[in-house]
Amino acid sequence: MTLGGFGAKLAGPVLLLALTACGDGGVKPGEAPMESFTAEQIFERGEFEVNRRRFDDAAEYFGEVERLYPYSDWAKRALIMTAFAQHRGQNYEESRAAAQRYLDFYPTDEDAPYAQYLLALSYYDQIDEVGRDQGLTFQALQALRAVIEKYPDSEYAKSAILKFELAFDHLAAKEMEIGRYYLRRDHYTAAVNRFRVVVEEFQTTTHTAEALHRLVEAYLSLGLTEEAQTAGAILGYNFRSTSWYEDSFKLLSGRGLELKAAGDSWLRQVYRQMIKGEWL
Repeated sequence: MTLGGFGAKLAGPVLLLALTACGDGGVKPGEAPMESFTAEQIFERGEFEVNRRRFDDAAEYFGEVERLYPYSDWAKRALIMTAFAQHRGQNYEESRAAAQRYLDFYPTDEDAPYAQYLLALSYYDQIDEVGRDQGLTFQALQALRAVIEKYPDSEYAKSAILKFELAFDHLAAKEMEIGRYYLRRDHYTAAVNRFRVVVEEFQTTTHTAEALHRLVEAYLSLGLTEEAQTAGAILGYNFRSTSWYEDSFKLLSGRGLELKAAGDSWLRQVYRQMIKGEWL
């Protein structure tokens, strides 16, 4: 059972199952004890509840399949569906727990990539605005990397790569926010430390050009002109078409300074790596 594009598939054959689930062979809550129904009947009722977008109810039915028929193929199918239903119901911890159980019990099953992807989504979909703690972002990155590395040929790898890049960008945005906070309050050394993290560790994100410009600002404020010039030179080499380069050019040229690599700071090392094609 492959669950890729699950939402699109649900409206077809699953809808037929859902309709029959209310018929003579389906589960009718309150009419008989759950033990009197087959695994298939309970599973179909779970699918019916998914179709009605009653995800908490669906998860309960899938859980009953596991409880009553723990060693059946239906139990395996119900477990991955529990992870799916819990995720759609935004019960992320429960979804993650179910997905992890699936990976523990069925690591080589065809739906293991989907279970790993769901586990990653249980973190990724909780990534909040930039201003909050980024612990979930780190966990999302780790889980998404597992999808990419363990299942590179799966249908979920491409989506995992995209989400990894977005989460990575999110972390860089957090560093930028803190750096700007320090810069506004004239805490230049603290600001430099944050912008340096972006340039050295998040150089493939969309925040690198601004980080370099902010370094120009901070270093000029500290009187470290060689470092400011080198940051400007990197901007000129790789981000000449951006407004950040234009702003840095005005700042430096206004003080009679050129945008060139100077001194022997960490930025000079970045510049040398860039010239050799090892940066960005």
